[in-house]
Amino acid sequence: MEKLNDFGYVAKAFANIQAVLETQSDNIRRGAALMADAVAADKLIHVYAGGGHTTLAMGEMFFRAGGLANINPLMETALSVFNQALKYLELERTVNFGASIIKYYDIKQDDVVIFFHNIGINPATIDAAMEVKKRGGKIIAVASSHWQNEMPPDHFIRHPSGKNLFDFADVCIDDLNPVGDAIVEVPGFETPIAPVSNVVDFTIAHLLEIETVRQCVERGVTPPVWNSANTPGGDEKNAAYLKKYKPLVKCL
Repeated sequence: MEKLNDFGYVAKAFANIQAVLETQSDNIRRGAALMADAVAADKLIHVYAGGGHTTLAMGEMFFRAGGLANINPLMETALSVFNQALKYLELERTVNFGASIIKYYDIKQDDVVIFFHNIGINPATIDAAMEVKKRGGKIIAVASSHWQNEMPPDHFIRHPSGKNLFDFADVCIDDLNPVGDAIVEVPGFETPIAPVSNVVDFTIAHLLEIETVRQCVERGVTPPVWNSANTPGGDEKNAAYLKKYKPLVKCL
């Protein structure tokens, strides 16, 4: 069978992931330490995404087979891909909308919040980060230094403050996403295709959970982890976590 010509997509995506492993391992360990602290303190780990397809990374961490059961997605459907596209695009550029989501979920002192937004400069991201810090929360930011550093200071999608997500983060994890996201050029076609950000951000999400579980085990703490609900006995194994977290996690 003739191998599919992917125009280098898989190799480039894996190279991006490998670059994250080589340059961001210490930051992932630091982020996981905050997450392990939350597990040890029997607290939720909150996850926020600043709009559009980054909300899928938040979904990837929630109620996932092999994922942490104490994940609390700060979900706002209006910012997600499940809203009409032009509507969420407008809302993620709307000042103070992100802050209202943090207020609704009532983030408190020392709560851990993972932020996903590979661009990391829009109002829905920056206002939410400001509100978390105002409340004394801790931020693990997954975003791209390329987008934050290469977008002009007066770029129209920037928050009016001109701040970047990394300016507010306790831990910065650089996903190294290139500006424009799409990484494949097909000869004879002008527009780049095949984005890479979610492939990389999903991987970072799982690396954070892997390292969190490792650190918990090292501390003698048993982390809460979902079993697949689709395997024999899965529902029964998950029942205790559902009983515990359903009153606490609005999306369950």
